[in-house]
Amino acid sequence: MEIKTGSLVRSKAGHDKGDLLYVVRLEKNAVWVCDGRQRPLNRPKKKNPKHLSPTSLILSGEETQTDRALRRALFRLEHGTQNQGG
Repeated sequence: MEIKTGSLVRSKAGHDKGDLLYVVRLEKNAVWVCDGRQRPLNRPKKKNPKHLSPTSLILSGEETQTDRALRRALFRLEHGTQNQGG
């Protein structure tokens, strides 16, 4: 499986080890990721691709418009809960 912009990855190393992260941008030897909390959409973290494990999950544009929407989507996917609204 390959890492693509808009997909979700799991961190294998660093302070965010085990976290589900959203891929914002790809570069030759780097992947820019965010989680909507410690790493908001306007300040993504640069990670080495070998420290990331790709998943088959992809977020819609609606789920990535704001940090709040991103946090909710990541929480829902991580914990398998449905969006309760509010």
